[in-house]
Amino acid sequence: MSLLASLISACAGKQLAPIATVPQVDLPKFMGDWYVIAAIPTAIETESYNAIESYKIDDDGTIATTFTFNKGSLTGPQKKYEPRGFVVKNSGNATWGMQFIWPIKAEYLIAHLDEDYTQTVIARNARDYVWIMARTPKISEEDYKKLTTLVNNLGYDMTKLRRVPHNR
Repeated sequence: MSLLASLISACAGKQLAPIATVPQVDLPKFMGDWYVIAAIPTAIETESYNAIESYKIDDDGTIATTFTFNKGSLTGPQKKYEPRGFVVKNSGNATWGMQFIWPIKAEYLIAHLDEDYTQTVIARNARDYVWIMARTPKISEEDYKKLTTLVNNLGYDMTKLRRVPHNR
């Protein structure tokens, strides 16, 4: 019994603090195409190539999202998903619920956004998935290192991070 109690307290002691989001996101400026540079991927994107996430504000204030990628190779079959984003009120537009299937909304936290709106990191408190994205399909190695360091500092298992190839 004491061994079980020790294991439970050890696990509880490793709980990470909630991920801080950026203070404010200018939604119209954030809209458009974002190339997925690297990710700890969900099950649907483990073999993604040329991955692009695109956002558009709909009239009702929700975010129409289109996620496209080639599966398995740079020339593999194209896949397309269209989840909907729901911006959480009073979050500075930095916390969303991303809905692939009703009624479940997955947590979507804008944990980093450069001032030019050219690079971003989308995270989750569970530290299960993360996305490094940019407005261009390739970024400098220096920028990649900065962004992966940020992801590491958020508490992610970096052995799961996959760089997403692009031929654009």
